[in-house]
Amino acid sequence: MEPLITIKNIGRKYVIGTEVIHALKDVSLTINKGEFVALMGPSGSGKSTLMNILGCLDTPTKGEYILNGINVSHMSDNQLAEVRNSEIGFVFQTFNLLPRNTALDNVALPLIYSGVSKVDRLARAEQALKNVGLGNRIDHRPNELSGGQRQRVAVARALINDPSIILADEPTGNLDTKTSIEIMSLMEDIHAKGNTIILVTHEEDIAMHAHRIVRMRDGLVERDYINTNVQIVDRSGIV
Repeated sequence: MEPLITIKNIGRKYVIGTEVIHALKDVSLTINKGEFVALMGPSGSGKSTLMNILGCLDTPTKGEYILNGINVSHMSDNQLAEVRNSEIGFVFQTFNLLPRNTALDNVALPLIYSGVSKVDRLARAEQALKNVGLGNRIDHRPNELSGGQRQRVAVARALINDPSIILADEPTGNLDTKTSIEIMSLMEDIHAKGNTIILVTHEEDIAMHAHRIVRMRDGLVERDYINTNVQIVDRSGIV
């Protein structure tokens, strides 16, 4: 079986004035369907640049990126937007919800770009919210929800198009410890259902929920290993 993600000798440089910054130097990586991978590294390690390339938010200066059998290395912005909408579900630290829209409308939004009828997209969005425990919050706007509830809305939105991968960028970064545990419990449930998750984090305890950890340093993969100490969330008392 072909890997879901294959990146070969990826490099990304930025020219700032007269200075050339090599954010990624020579990165090769494969991720199979159903994996739960944590991407880690200190500031300046290249993990954010790699995340942007994996999420089709940026293209490499050199190398090749194959996502679900599609070579996305040198696509146009419009082509990348189509790939993002169909193949990738994003969960961001800052939730990225539209403040004037209800939870239901926020979750349904990606389906508009997929051409799904209004009746169908609202029905699917309502089910997605029920799946993350927010069936009684569908008409609430973001400012009427707690941080954890907003992140659950974001997770439901990420799943709505049945993407190939869930890309979670510091999903617990704005949450307290108790809520972080709840969100990681939800991530584990999503992974258990067969979803592929790439989790970008600088927090060791959050990374320990992943089954594989990729550590970046100076634009290179420093270490790529199976996590033999996977931390399983104690679900007792979690609503």
